[in-house]
Amino acid sequence: MSLVVEFIDEFKNDYGIEPIIRALEDTSAQIAVSSYYAHKTRPKSQRAIRDEKLVPLMRKVFEENYCCYGARKMWHSMNREHSTDLGPIARCTIERLMPVAGLRGISRRRKRPATKSVDPADAPKDLVKRQFTAQGPNELWVADITYIPTQAGWVYAAFVLDAATREIVGWQVTNHMKESLATDALTMALAARYRAGDDTTGLIHHSDRGVQYRSIKYGETLGEAKAFASVGAKGDSYDNAMAEALNSVFKAELIDRKSWSGLIEVIAETSAWVGWYNTQRLHSSLGYTTPREAHQAYVALPAAA
Repeated sequence: MSLVVEFIDEFKNDYGIEPIIRALEDTSAQIAVSSYYAHKTRPKSQRAIRDEKLVPLMRKVFEENYCCYGARKMWHSMNREHSTDLGPIARCTIERLMPVAGLRGISRRRKRPATKSVDPADAPKDLVKRQFTAQGPNELWVADITYIPTQAGWVYAAFVLDAATREIVGWQVTNHMKESLATDALTMALAARYRAGDDTTGLIHHSDRGVQYRSIKYGETLGEAKAFASVGAKGDSYDNAMAEALNSVFKAELIDRKSWSGLIEVIAETSAWVGWYNTQRLHSSLGYTTPREAHQAYVALPAAA
């Protein structure tokens, strides 16, 4: 009823109330003239008053999170940010109001091109076996490269993800597929851990068989950090599923939303997205907390023990 009345009010100055009501006859939005005026004079219900407060807040949360949250993450995010003022917010309320607010989550695409692979005889063993679990940070990192079309040509992004916290610990964006693309992302990750005073000894670094990950420089960088290389089977995306899932999220939440001018624009926006991903984006696998919060929780465990 409220939506129909709002629709009539929006266009009544152009077409008149009764002509609009006649046009709505025999539709699911039909309404009697008397019902329209009764609704206008009736005091607003408590639910309607609360809805009027919720909708603009939902739009704000949605826009602050790259306009990508569906009902489930919107529900968790709204309760994290606004339950103090408005009380607990039910998931069914979010599901009801998202269409009213014009909000709709995004879906991910799955397909991606394959990188050039090394000969299986030259590749390390698979130390992960599709078990993307870790007891804490810096035990298992997964890495992959993805492709970005721009008006100036192809751009490529490499990410390194911590399996325990889902934190992007290293990344790089370039306009070439040389080994430095992957090595620079790894170096960023290791340097950040070094600054934090973390020990990467025994870290398992898992990737596909792409030649960038099997370069001499990449192997030397892992060796310097006392980390072990691990690779999945050739052509089997499930063997590097966690890294591929990150690429899919990156594409859906950022890259596929617009046309890109070139390398510099992609670098700038990827930097902002990674910052949001690590510090604000809620992850269902982390109990609807952020990667940074998950990392801090792991760091606090020894002190609490």
